[in-house]
Amino acid sequence: MDVFLIRHTSVDVPAGTCYGHTDVALRPTFPEEAARVKQQLDAHTFDAVYTSPLSRCTRLAAYCGYPDALRDDRLKEMNMGEWEMQLFDAITDPRIQEWYDDYLHVAPTGGESYPDMQRRISAFLDELRETGHSRVALFAHGGVLMCARVHAGQLPPAEALRQLTPFGGIVRITL
Repeated sequence: MDVFLIRHTSVDVPAGTCYGHTDVALRPTFPEEAARVKQQLDAHTFDAVYTSPLSRCTRLAAYCGYPDALRDDRLKEMNMGEWEMQLFDAITDPRIQEWYDDYLHVAPTGGESYPDMQRRISAFLDELRETGHSRVALFAHGGVLMCARVHAGQLPPAEALRQLTPFGGIVRITL
């Protein structure tokens, strides 16, 4: 099965803002960014299209011609807990340094750890593989794409954050 992983376009939050599960707005450049994504996808047909329920993904899916993409909560970005919508530099929680030092194992306070997120994305992809589809599109977030690429064997976990897919980027994996 070929899975096209599509990251949402750029978000309209101050640089350095921690925004995982929060439903944030897209930048005013959305139409231009989305048009570039759509142009790349127009050459493909999909057996199924899924999206995170967060508006930054559903808007892009609809713009690209998939207003009825199947929404799945498992495709949400990492839950950053108490750190959501704070500037990283302004977070005073002493655990932030632990997370910086070992984000692969330490969860944000009140949030989700990387292993937790990896398990939910892997469970989604394992179920997807059982559908019998041959070509699927997923509109999601940088962390979701990272976990999907790790699950598909494209990246080791320790390298995944360094190879984060850019806003509006598309990556293809095989399951």
